[in-house]
Amino acid sequence: MKSNNNNIKQDIIQRADHIFYLVIILAVSVMIRLVYLQYFHKDVKGKFWRERVAATLIQRDTIRAMRGNIYANDGRLLATSLPTYVVGIDPTVAKPAYFKDKVDSLAQTLARIYRDRSARDYAGVIRDARNHKRRYVLLNHRRITFQERKILLKAPFFRSTPKINARGGVLRAYYERYHPFNRMAERTIGNLDAKTGRGLIGLEASFQPELAGRNAVGLVEVLAGGVRKPVNDGPDMKPEPGMDLYTTIDVNYQDIAESALHETLEKYKAAKGSVIVMEVATGEIRAMANLTRTKSGNYVENFNHALAGSNDPGSTFKLATMMALMEEKAISLNQMVQTGTHAVRYNGIWITDSNGGGSGSLTAREVFEKSSNIGTHLLMRSYFYKRPELYCQYLSRFHLTQPTGIHMKGEAIPVVRNPDMKGWSRASITSMSYGYEMQLTPLQMLTFYNAVANNGYWVRPLLVKQIKLADELVEENKPYVSPSPFCSKETIRKAHELLRGVVAHGTAKHIDNPYYEIAGKTGTAQKIINGLYQPGRYYTSFIGYFPANKPKYSMIVVVDNPHQGENGGSLYAGAVSAPVFKAVADRIVAYDFRMHAPMKASNAQPQSTTNMVAGYADDLHTISSTLSIKSEPAIEGWVEATPDGRWKSRPTRPDQVPDVRGLSLRDALFLLENRGFRVQVEGKGKVKQQSIDPGIEIAKTMGKLITLRLG
Repeated sequence: MKSNNNNIKQDIIQRADHIFYLVIILAVSVMIRLVYLQYFHKDVKGKFWRERVAATLIQRDTIRAMRGNIYANDGRLLATSLPTYVVGIDPTVAKPAYFKDKVDSLAQTLARIYRDRSARDYAGVIRDARNHKRRYVLLNHRRITFQERKILLKAPFFRSTPKINARGGVLRAYYERYHPFNRMAERTIGNLDAKTGRGLIGLEASFQPELAGRNAVGLVEVLAGGVRKPVNDGPDMKPEPGMDLYTTIDVNYQDIAESALHETLEKYKAAKGSVIVMEVATGEIRAMANLTRTKSGNYVENFNHALAGSNDPGSTFKLATMMALMEEKAISLNQMVQTGTHAVRYNGIWITDSNGGGSGSLTAREVFEKSSNIGTHLLMRSYFYKRPELYCQYLSRFHLTQPTGIHMKGEAIPVVRNPDMKGWSRASITSMSYGYEMQLTPLQMLTFYNAVANNGYWVRPLLVKQIKLADELVEENKPYVSPSPFCSKETIRKAHELLRGVVAHGTAKHIDNPYYEIAGKTGTAQKIINGLYQPGRYYTSFIGYFPANKPKYSMIVVVDNPHQGENGGSLYAGAVSAPVFKAVADRIVAYDFRMHAPMKASNAQPQSTTNMVAGYADDLHTISSTLSIKSEPAIEGWVEATPDGRWKSRPTRPDQVPDVRGLSLRDALFLLENRGFRVQVEGKGKVKQQSIDPGIEIAKTMGKLITLRLG
């Protein structure tokens, strides 16, 4: 009996094992079949089920808002977002009668827009999708433009009215950033991360929340191929657009600055350079150009040297030193300074002027104008070497130890030594007096000079004036000017004299001109590589303002590491950076007529030098009124001048060849071409001769060529 029980138990266990293995085999078979159908099976049924599964996947999705625009100070676009649209259709939405009547019309519109297949092909794709009850068809992988969208919205399936929604047409917007002026001010404007759409640098990053707007979140169906179709197009799928920035950048000044900088960088094969143009009274930045030499030798704007490029400023810093000395009344500009003829060694460092030694006997004024390092050292030794803390306090008062606070990310923090800092030595104040052992950006140095031009009132640099949502003003940034000057009027007056003297008869005298006055200072600092100053490798700059007698604009020009190459000559700032300053200033003065001195009134009547002997009376009235010329015709129509300076009528009968001698080419063409003549022109100026005599009947010359000789 016991043996029987054991046999039954063993039989049950064996059967259970068989069933278990069978279930495992079936499960593995199902899994293999599912994987095969999903990834390898290519027949229609497999495709159908894959699409059905995909069509049932509903997810939350983000639709990016249209990013705000960035404008120049005159309203021209610097950056904008242009929409493009993915076009799809749900062919199952429309009723049978509507679908049958309108599908061919839609197909013709698609064929005209895309120009890649025929209307019959598009109609076939849409009909096939409806027959297979596909709920979404991507009609083309190419995105259409805004203008093409306007055309498509008039077509069946996409056309909607206040009472009737579109019958299945689906448009999804994508926004691409576009710079109308290409790479102009590229680093200042900034760019976006291609994946996230967030600003990476420049204004795009600094004002990311304002520009970005508010994205929309809604439900989408993830269809075959990863295509996303909105479940509905209700309010929850409508993103809120970003706000617009209105900057202080002047497109014309920016172009002037970039062109002049690029030309000099090319000439000297320099490593990089920067130009900033700022309005003195307001701190509004009109231009900020930054160029860097690539390995291929081209210049691109891939780093904002103006904002983040810290360096020893060199001799441009001597202005702060001289002003601190003048504030303490420690020097007189006419006192004599004996710089000697050789280099000077002090506290372990060698001090030389640009000639390799001393510059002889100089006044304190000439020490600055000729940029003598030895002279600056001797003036400082007479007073501040025993009071280094006091000297550093003046640098702080001059706003040289703190960032400017410009409303843009990326400004470097200035590094200006003081006795409490690690690394301070007995030689630190000596090096600092002529612009070494510190790290300052071009913007920080320009802001100091701008305050000097503004009679000692410090002004914060301003790049974005307004933020608007459509036409609504959201935020306005007004210029910040310090309530009191950072030094006395007497020190400012003397500083103006010193800066004007540099250009009148100092290291930048070759940029002086008789039309308007420039004031400024050259700076040439040796480059530091691996902690050592490198002879022959320089950071050159010129900082100043113009017109010197009534400053309107301040400007800094930096040319970093220029090379002689075939140019020869000096690589100091006076020869490299100062000419760029003048080139930019010349064009700005020519452009900004408000800087021109008013013309004195005169009782004498201007005489015409145009040699005009004939013309149309209305035009002559306009010219005479504008130029205040009293001699103008009292008759109407076409007129000619008589030898005694009067005007008489010139007949222009429609049936005769007109007399066009003495007329401008524009007027002559008007008369002749309206009478059917083909005109050939030789020379320049006004009409002196015509090949067909005036007065001949038009009928006899019909279709002939008439030659006009100008002179």
